[in-house]
Amino acid sequence: MNPVWKPFHGSELQQGDLLPGCAVPFVGPEFRFDDQNGEIVVECRDLIVITQSCDLENSKNRLAALCPYSSLVEFEEHSPDFKRRGQWEQVRKGRVEGLHMLASPDNPTNNRSALVVDFREIFSLPIRNLERYADSLGTRQRLQSPYLEHFSQSFARFFMRVGLPAAIPEFK
Repeated sequence: MNPVWKPFHGSELQQGDLLPGCAVPFVGPEFRFDDQNGEIVVECRDLIVITQSCDLENSKNRLAALCPYSSLVEFEEHSPDFKRRGQWEQVRKGRVEGLHMLASPDNPTNNRSALVVDFREIFSLPIRNLERYADSLGTRQRLQSPYLEHFSQSFARFFMRVGLPAAIPEFK
């Protein structure tokens, strides 16, 4: 059994749920916010829920926050710098801002089968629509504790960063 992931079936959403092939609307490059007839494009993305489970369970939000995930090979297609030796090890160690690595649901012991979550892109989609979609997937994967808390902490570290205009001088 894979201790990182648990197969789940149903419409209930929790933080750490994988939602592969989810439709996401995007405004086109010519979209004008003062024009009701602007182009909206829909793309299918593999997404992971980042909204806290307690907020989902208590219906505190109308929208859920999600981030895209992909295989390492798919990520390298859009970001060829990650093909360089040692890049994925830095992500695995949590040293690359905005990226988080998760063990593969299918092959957790093969690090080349791992998934990478990109926190730099966040989508908000209606929870009710996501619940219907999740139910239509049949069996899907849900991140388990303590991997879920590690994932959540990684997102929090990325989101709470503060850049200072000047630092305390280095000790010499």
